[in-house]
Amino acid sequence: MTTPHMTDWDRDAALTTARILLEIKAVNFRPEEAYTFTSGWKSPVYIDCRRIIFFPRARAKICELGVEKIARHVGYESIDVIAGGETAGIPFAAWIADRMAAPMAYVRKKPKGFGRNALIEGDVPEGKRTLLVEDLTTDGASKIQFAQALRDAGALVDHAFVVFFYGVFPGSFEKLSKMGISLHHLCTWWDVLEACRERPYFDEAALGEVRRFLENPVAWSAAHGGVASAEEAAQRKIAAA
Repeated sequence: MTTPHMTDWDRDAALTTARILLEIKAVNFRPEEAYTFTSGWKSPVYIDCRRIIFFPRARAKICELGVEKIARHVGYESIDVIAGGETAGIPFAAWIADRMAAPMAYVRKKPKGFGRNALIEGDVPEGKRTLLVEDLTTDGASKIQFAQALRDAGALVDHAFVVFFYGVFPGSFEKLSKMGISLHHLCTWWDVLEACRERPYFDEAALGEVRRFLENPVAWSAAHGGVASAEEAAQRKIAAA
């Protein structure tokens, strides 16, 4: 599976989203003290899409762009249910479902352990064409977990949508492709760097280090004490589950 064909609209939407994320300070550059993800990857950059929920105009625009992206790349009448991934995906799924006039469910990471012991809340979308929604993805691992839970319940899951896709760690598209799932996103770190050309959000030293990371994220991670391969990252994910 490859990245969907980028049209002029896609590029404009990507830069608009990047500018919004920079404006609300959802973008974090910290080359001198690398972030560590649950998969074990080390990164000088971190995106906090949860900040979007605090800003009404920002979230309205991002959801507007998200719905248009889905319509352009999936279809206007090709989705029956929107399913959010616990927890950060839930608000985005709710806003998108509202705009699309579609039913919404959400998927837990684990059954809640009491009551119905449900893994899927709202209603089980059995036999329904279901769009999985989350705020972001780094290497695609959590999307696989949520998509499999939905499929095990009988949902038809061929597409996933995120606001932000790191777009650098190896195997992201390939993992989802093996499941027959297309990943759709609004912007990546490359779009953030492009938006940073317009305004000096970060100094040149930080931007230079981020470019080095983006050009070879595996080597950067290994050099800063993180995992050095997609296989090692997958093993860390399994151990942490």
